Amino acid sequence: MPEGHTIHRLALDYRRFSGGAVRVTSPQGKFSDAAALIDGAPLTRTEAHGKHLFLGFRDSDWVHIHLGLFGKVAFGGAPAPPATDTVRLRLANPTVYVDLRGPTTCALITDDEKNAVHARLGPDPLRDDADPDAAYRRISRSRTTIAALLMDQKVIAGVGNVYRAEVLFRHGIDPYRAGRDITPAEWDAVWTDLVELMHEGVRNNRIDTVRPEHTPEAMGRPPRVDDHGGEVYVYRRATLPCHLCGTGIRTADLAARNLFWCPTCQKR
Repeated sequence: MPEGHTIHRLALDYRRFSGGAVRVTSPQGKFSDAAALIDGAPLTRTEAHGKHLFLGFRDSDWVHIHLGLFGKVAFGGAPAPPATDTVRLRLANPTVYVDLRGPTTCALITDDEKNAVHARLGPDPLRDDADPDAAYRRISRSRTTIAALLMDQKVIAGVGNVYRAEVLFRHGIDPYRAGRDITPAEWDAVWTDLVELMHEGVRNNRIDTVRPEHTPEAMGRPPRVDDHGGEVYVYRRATLPCHLCGTGIRTADLAARNLFWCPTCQKR
């Protein structure tokens, strides 16, 4: 599932359609009725909150998209080729088109329905209106592990498995510590780091979490080779030596997701 930086990057990319009429279709047919209501309308704004993308048409119409595990977005230049029947939503103008396939959610919603989505999500490190104190109030009262809390979109929106593992490593926090054992100073440092790392992810369209002194060039080690790209400390590095201490990285299942950590650098 894409992490929050990818959705914010998509919100920027969809702005290519701003400023003029947009052809809106649903070749697959599952969004046809809604597409007909906004076909020819201008795309006026785009917005992301966590893993939710919102495309605003006219004054109060919103297309709400959640990619889920299988959703894909693909941009291309005009003229657009014939769409396959797997395309849930196509936007097109004289210069560019974009196809959406396999999302968990693709729905036309109102302002009130959009506000309800925001209300159930935690603060997003990539949003200017984010309140990190709201997240900490929930974390500081919880016996749940900090690793699980960071993945709970009601607590903090947009953090996925990669950022969760990496930010805990960067601050030496054992992933199994209870939320209530995280100090205010630790939380401030984690939040500040997430803001910086995720904004970098938007800019570069990939996740890099190693500090300058730990890059392959600085350490004289081979670069990471992985479908996810980016240089990381622990994510998907199970059994490999930690870049800092040499201990084998561990992995375990936590809340139906693979957790990665260094038992030496992240002591309980």
